[in-house]
Amino acid sequence: MTTSSYPDTRLLIANEWVDATGGKTIPVVNPATGQAIGTVAHAAIADLDRALAAARKGFEAWRFVPAAERAATMRRAANLLRERAGDIARLLTQEQGKPLAEAKMEAMAGAEIIDWFAAEGMRVYGRIVPARNPQAQQLVLKEPVGPVAAFTPWNFPINQVVRKLAAALATGCSFLCKAPEETPASPAALFQCFVDAGVPAGVVGLVFGDPAEISGYLIPHPVIRKVTFTGSTPVGKQLAALAGAHMKRVTMELGGHAPVIVADDADVALAVRAAGAAKFRNAGQVCISPTRFLVHNAVKDEFTRAFVAHAEGLRIGDGLLEGTTLGPLANARRVSAMAKVVEDAQARGAVVATGGKRVGDAGNFFAPTILADVPLEASIFNDEPFGPVAGIRGFDSLEDAIAEANRLPYGLAGYAFTRSIKNAHLLMNRVEVGMLWINQPATPSAELPFGGIKDSGYGSEGGPEALESYLNTKAVSMVGV
Repeated sequence: MTTSSYPDTRLLIANEWVDATGGKTIPVVNPATGQAIGTVAHAAIADLDRALAAARKGFEAWRFVPAAERAATMRRAANLLRERAGDIARLLTQEQGKPLAEAKMEAMAGAEIIDWFAAEGMRVYGRIVPARNPQAQQLVLKEPVGPVAAFTPWNFPINQVVRKLAAALATGCSFLCKAPEETPASPAALFQCFVDAGVPAGVVGLVFGDPAEISGYLIPHPVIRKVTFTGSTPVGKQLAALAGAHMKRVTMELGGHAPVIVADDADVALAVRAAGAAKFRNAGQVCISPTRFLVHNAVKDEFTRAFVAHAEGLRIGDGLLEGTTLGPLANARRVSAMAKVVEDAQARGAVVATGGKRVGDAGNFFAPTILADVPLEASIFNDEPFGPVAGIRGFDSLEDAIAEANRLPYGLAGYAFTRSIKNAHLLMNRVEVGMLWINQPATPSAELPFGGIKDSGYGSEGGPEALESYLNTKAVSMVGV
């Protein structure tokens, strides 16, 4: 058997799991089989009103809990997440498709993120400013911004929630999340850890339903003071505009189209091993997935052969099966999108070095695909593929490769491989991204900033920088009487 029990998911309002008003639900489908495995509650406006009222009350309670006590509660939640990681991972794999090992890694990494933010919340400092009037005292205070509305995607149902959730709670905010309807059970299990850890009612809330309706209602609502979104650039721009119209604080972690620059002096084996692992993680459905491979012509053939061998060594299948290293795409739309990317590249002269086709008749499987000699006008060199397809293009000058890396409006992540310190410094100073990994795979961690520039968004979901967007700064000057 490759399935296990999968629960129907309800709404979390004031620490209680409740059905939606009217009992409306949405089916949840296993992308490995195409079969419905459960349902998720579809919130009505009345449910959102109850969730907002709970978030307001939760904020008024949580904002005054001492930072040390907030941290202790968060650490209890992190420990519960670790204890339950195996069971949560099975839920995640069934609803999202990624291999079980990747799913468990995501849950365990989520616990680390919670722990880090719990500790960092103890270091939210104001300051004393010397006053010009000797009778006065001047202070700068940091205060929680208020209830947060979060909108998170299906590709990392735990990771993309927990970065926002942990930063919000560490600073004293309450947190109302619209999680993905495709993958509801794993974030629900995450939120249960916080309920069981003892957060006051309303500090955390979870709703599902119609994304446009929920965002259109929550973002303008006066209870919500901060909006955080992870998803596509077009949707992010719409939500940012809506938030701006109501003067709401915003963090946007949007689409990427990460370049990989392989210099002529690169360790080719390392580049294939590191970039290959990053490329096919979660079937390429990763915002920081490397997609545009710019390889020096002196090593392009060697790199392509090794990259093809890496891709062909992956084992495609149901993520619950032992040994699976590449699971299905999240839905049938992604399979069709990958086919179009390959067809477009071929029509423009690219060569399919491996893959390029759907695998099997059941589920949403697509072969790991490498396209060689891709022209710049091909879709894959202009639009984020968000799937297990990589394009390779040669270059002769590192400056030309950097110019191509910077050509697109995206600026989330980038990768580079070189043995030269001179090249490394040129790359780190010239590649226009929010995150750059040189001679290594992607290693996002809680203590480092996580976010992009240009059309890939603004704000950070990692490092001390992540806390700032959940805090108001208040200047106080007082004179004794």
